[in-house]
Amino acid sequence: MGGLITLGIFLAVLLGLIIYIVIIYNGFVSLKNNIDQNWSNIDVLLKQRYDELPKLIKVCEGYMQHEQNTLEAVVKARSMVNSAQSEDQKLQAQNALTDTLKSLFMVVERYPDLKADTGFRQLSNRISELEDQIADRRELCNASVTIYNTRLEQFPDVIIAKAFNFDKRALWKIDPAHRQDVEVNFQQN
Repeated sequence: MGGLITLGIFLAVLLGLIIYIVIIYNGFVSLKNNIDQNWSNIDVLLKQRYDELPKLIKVCEGYMQHEQNTLEAVVKARSMVNSAQSEDQKLQAQNALTDTLKSLFMVVERYPDLKADTGFRQLSNRISELEDQIADRRELCNASVTIYNTRLEQFPDVIIAKAFNFDKRALWKIDPAHRQDVEVNFQQN
């Protein structure tokens, strides 16, 4: 009789442990899929921005004959986005594209006719709107990644994470150049 009770207790503890492991595992799967969904949402906006750039460049070309380097940098950054393979390469390419767009909009300040162009205004407003949405989604994605990565390191979740090969995910980091102050110069050369 005592052996049956011991066996019953052992089976109950084992069943509880299995249920606990399943709950932790399912939590990791849910967090991982949430990160993938967040990245996919960002990717949709990045694709929209990517598709709008040729239109913006076309409008700018007519006004900016002397700024060919800036336009070429935007085109080059856009092609980097297209050829990026790994997650790190994609992040770097998107940061480069953001940089070149900032440069383009700074150069545009020297062209009042271009700023007054209806097509340019619509396209630049659309891209600015997309940039704001991308920033919001990046924040949400980074929050999800932080929650996931924190759980990967917490005990006892770390044991389950290692047993089922759940790997740390990368945060979307800003290019250090984006942290520098922007030089504003109102003098015409």
